[in-house]
Amino acid sequence: MEQMEQNLRKIYDLAIESAPRILMAILVLIIGFWLINRLSRFAKNAMEKRNIDKTIRPFLNSLISIGLKILLLLSAASMFGIETTSFVAILGALTFAIGLALQGTLGHFASGVLLLIFKPYKVGDLVELGGGEKGRVQGIQIFNTILLTLDNRKIIIPNSVVTSNVITNISGQGIMGVDMTFGIGYGDDIDKARSVIAAVAESCPHVLNEPETLIKVSELGDSSVNFLVRPWVNSDDYWATYFYMHEHVKKEFDKAGVSIPFPQVDVHLEK
Repeated sequence: MEQMEQNLRKIYDLAIESAPRILMAILVLIIGFWLINRLSRFAKNAMEKRNIDKTIRPFLNSLISIGLKILLLLSAASMFGIETTSFVAILGALTFAIGLALQGTLGHFASGVLLLIFKPYKVGDLVELGGGEKGRVQGIQIFNTILLTLDNRKIIIPNSVVTSNVITNISGQGIMGVDMTFGIGYGDDIDKARSVIAAVAESCPHVLNEPETLIKVSELGDSSVNFLVRPWVNSDDYWATYFYMHEHVKKEFDKAGVSIPFPQVDVHLEK
């Protein structure tokens, strides 16, 4: 009974002795998290005012927030009397072990950092990534790039796949050529077909006057004479121009009596 009273007295004395440090550590955590949230919002607003690329803003903001929170937790742990040096050593060893287990994920992380540094594309660009996936960049995250396709599918591509393949930024230059091929029959008038295509390009509200629309005979195919047509448009008008040209060229060819041939095979029978 006496031993129990002594133990309770020791616990009581220890609690009284540690209470100020515990209360101070809790207070530091509360104030620290509040300050970190304020600093995070301040950093976000500062990046917006300085027109820092919106692609990299979330990454920098999360990096600042996480780094400050780790420092805060280490400071609070030292106030509790925990040896932070040993804690840091354990954390380092744990990080190394996790790194070995997640080599592929770390590869995606490293690729994401490279994409954010060198910025081969940004949010909103029309791109072709990952060996053929085409769409508008919706987000560039640390591990993945998110594309939104024309038919509203969301494609998530690991960043290491992006950096290990050819990156085609279709709209990164501001204006771009819309390459299309239109075929006419061998019996049709080339000059007449060219004038029809040129008239359609001029009527398209998205086609720019400069550079001039390219309309050239590019191939004498098996069943058709093929025109390469390249009107120049603002990047955002790529698909609108593509669809407009195909629909209206067909309609105007029909009005002008210009045929669009389909593959044919001549069969000769021997008697």
